Parts: sequence; structure tokens; C-alpha cells
Amino acid sequence: MLNKKIETVNPIQSTLSTDDDTFTALSTSALLAKSSVPYSHRRIADNYVIISELNNSELQLLKKYDFNTLEFSTIKQINDELVYLKKWSMSNNELLRKDADQLMQIRCKELKYIVASRYANVTNELYNGYKALERYFEEISKFNSPIS
Repeated sequence: MLNKKIETVNPIQSTLSTDDDTFTALSTSALLAKSSVPYSHRRIADNYVIISELNNSELQLLKKYDFNTLEFSTIKQINDELVYLKKWSMSNNELLRKDADQLMQIRCKELKYIVASRYANVTNELYNGYKALERYFEEISKFNSPIS
């Protein structure tokens, strides 16, 4: 008879967790990507290329919806935003759909800039929301999908 150690998995990640503990929070990003994803989100993820910093109009749109810039967002904040943006991208309200798609473009642009600068803009380990966005894009991109 084999002795098996039972491990308890805690799905909640503390803000004081180490990088080894990020699986539980980042898995939420992956789960968000597994459910119904708007085509515009997939298109953005598939066109992931290097771009520059945000301009003033993009910053104003983030502020309109009370979103922090990506470099000052936590994984939880980005996961919450992704839930809203997915819902808004499928809304009957044309303006809300347009804003949601623009916000996803902005988030993609921010992530590209962070990656291009080799994460130099990330100055605090608490603000690691870019990891959630990276994971979401990886999961929804056709370039990361298994071959059928």
C-alpha cells in the first residue's frame, strides 16, 4: 500500500504571495480565456506586436472607466477588467462595444510596451497585472491553440 500525502490547494492568492504562488491567480486569466471570448479580443491577441507608450486620449479613456495603467494594476484588477470588457464587447450598446474594444487595444499596447522595455516599467511586484493580460492573450490567440 502506498502512502499518499494529501495537499490542500488554496485558490486565493495573498497580495504578499511569492512568484511561486501566482498559479492560482493567473489560472483565473486562463479560465476567462476558455469561456466565450469576443472576436475583437482574439484579433487583438493575434496581432500582438511591439508598439509605443500611450497617448493622452488613450489615458483619458482608461480614466473614463476608472482603470489604472497596466503597470499600476494587480492581477485581480486586470481579471476583473477582462470580465467587464468581455461583457461590454458583446453589448447591444454600440458606444460601449466600441470603448471596450478600444480599451482592449490600449491594454495590448501597454503590454507590448512593458514587454519591449523588458519589464523595466514594472517597479513593484504587487502591480503584476500584466501577467494576467499576457496569460489571457496566450490562451485566446490562435497561434497558441492546439492543432486540431
